[in-house]
Amino acid sequence: MRYRRSRIPGGTYFFTVVTHGRRPFLCDPHNAECLRAAFRYVLDRHPFTVDAIVVLPNHLHSVWTLPSGDRDFSTRWRLLKSHFSRNCGAACRAEASPSRQAKKEEAVWQRPFWKHAIRDDADLRAHVEYIHYNPVKHGFVNAPKDWPYSSFH
Repeated sequence: MRYRRSRIPGGTYFFTVVTHGRRPFLCDPHNAECLRAAFRYVLDRHPFTVDAIVVLPNHLHSVWTLPSGDRDFSTRWRLLKSHFSRNCGAACRAEASPSRQAKKEEAVWQRPFWKHAIRDDADLRAHVEYIHYNPVKHGFVNAPKDWPYSSFH
C-alpha cells in the first residue's frame, strides 16, 4: 500500500514515529542522546523548526514547521532515522525480516510514519497539548512538567 502525503511548502506537520515492534528503547539515556544528535545532524543539513516534541520509550510525537518553500519532511525523517540507527546502541536493533535481511537492514524503526498537516492555530494548539500530555496519558508521570523527554520545558 502506498501512503499519500500532502506536501505543503513551509507547512507545519504533526508526526508520530514508532520503533520496530514497539520495542521500548528510546528513553534509555544513551539512546536519548543519540536521538538528540540525530536531530542536530539533520537540522544542520536541512533546517526546520521543532515546535513541540515528546519522546516516549517506543514512539515519539513532534510538530515541525518547514522553511518557506520547502516541503520535504520525508528526507528529514529518513536522515534522522538512519543517523540514529547507525549510532544507537545494539539494544535498539531487532532481528531483521527476510526482506530487510536481503538489503542488510536492521530493524530499528517502523517504516511508515504518521503525518498530519496542521490546518490552523487551534489545530496546532491541540496537537502541542496532545504531545505534552502524552506521557501522562501513558501513565509515566502525573504532570507533563515531570517528563524529561519533552519540549514542555
